[in-house]
Amino acid sequence: MKKIVVLFSGEGKNLHNIIDKLHKNVCEVSCAITNKADALGLKGLQIKSEILEHTKFSSREEYDHELVKLIKSYKPDLVVLAGFMRILTPVFTQNIRSINLHPSLLPKHKGANAIEESFYSSDKEAGVSVHWVSEELDGGEIISQSRFLKSEDETMESFKTKIKELEYELLPRTISEILYKI
Repeated sequence: MKKIVVLFSGEGKNLHNIIDKLHKNVCEVSCAITNKADALGLKGLQIKSEILEHTKFSSREEYDHELVKLIKSYKPDLVVLAGFMRILTPVFTQNIRSINLHPSLLPKHKGANAIEESFYSSDKEAGVSVHWVSEELDGGEIISQSRFLKSEDETMESFKTKIKELEYELLPRTISEILYKI
């Protein structure tokens, strides 16, 4: 069975969704790694987890070096960034094959404020993307996307709900497709 490692920083909703849909069926989620000791996604986690706090390192490169070592110790076939809120250096990107879930239709609306930028934009549609992680922030090759038409009466809350629903469907499907090809 193929193995994945999932990186996350916060609530871990996409992490838990991956575990629910894929763990032991499609792949083994070998470990969940977070950069925050207080990450809510750690609660109720039924798989191995590791905490590697970025605040304990003097540079991004030093952190990424330790993160690469930790990931490699699990020998994953794929690494999945699911809400991992870190800008990664070449120390990571050149050593780890990974994908990232992003809440916009890339190449539009890169970065941490993508949902808000997409919501307030004049774009007629919005959605989510899964892409290969590269040295350029949210700039790697797009693997898959899912979209919806924005409605005139859209609220930020309804918009975020639609984004989450697409994420919960697209990310597990994309992981499955990638692992099938490996």
